[in-house]
Amino acid sequence: MAHVSHHIAQVNGAELHYVSAGAQGSPILLVHGFPESWWAFHKVIPLLAETHRVAAVDLRGFGDSSVAGHDHDSATAAEDLHALIDHLGLGPVHVTGQDISGGTVFRLAVTHPEDVLSLTAIEMGLAGFGLEGLADVTHGGSWHIGALVAPGIPELLFAGRERELLGRWAFPSMTAVTDSISDADIDEFARTYARPGGWRGAVGLYRSMLAEGGDIRALAEASPLTVPVLAVGAGGGAFTAATLSQVTTGQITAVQLDGVGHYAALEAPDALAAQILTFVGTVDAA
Repeated sequence: MAHVSHHIAQVNGAELHYVSAGAQGSPILLVHGFPESWWAFHKVIPLLAETHRVAAVDLRGFGDSSVAGHDHDSATAAEDLHALIDHLGLGPVHVTGQDISGGTVFRLAVTHPEDVLSLTAIEMGLAGFGLEGLADVTHGGSWHIGALVAPGIPELLFAGRERELLGRWAFPSMTAVTDSISDADIDEFARTYARPGGWRGAVGLYRSMLAEGGDIRALAEASPLTVPVLAVGAGGGAFTAATLSQVTTGQITAVQLDGVGHYAALEAPDALAAQILTFVGTVDAA
């Protein structure tokens, strides 16, 4: 991909794959959700890199980062990001996270505030603040969460069916912008989930989500966010802003991308990048 270089960082006992772009401006770190990798941001990165240094990471157990080990929870992932920021020598950074990475980026921001200039949350919830409801199929939740966290079930049901699962269910079911996610995009995501152990990252973060509500609430009460926050709603509406408003004492800017599904970075890269750039520019100028 033009304007992007690939790297491997040995940090916190893991090999983290990340891409970088841009040579000037304040740094932006992009953190994907599920069922994604850094590739979720491949349309956004060139837009941000015109004026900022940008890095997009594959979380432990995702993408081309290592899958070894058993600690794929949000607390470990947050420490991975802390170590990566130190490795990059770019800190503090503007952190952008989406979807199931919410627990990870929230933990990073409250346990290592020296690392974070601002937090952009895209289609994001937090355990302890309603996110667990997504696993409740009796009230509109999704079946995949229970399947992912059940021991042995991802290997039984998902392994070898990555292309079908992502291409026929995960992306089509939550996408509103026609033709915004291509067959090539699906192929790239499926490639990395099809690795041996390729579901471990997702399993770990969803297990965290179902178990860490009390921990996240305690962190929010003891150390609420103080950095500026941009809450971006798309298919999930105001859920992200409503969640972040409960865990921050700082400034919150809420925006809604109308006509866009869950995968905002893929469906509306220009609109999303414009919102991020405006927000980051305001924070940098303060």
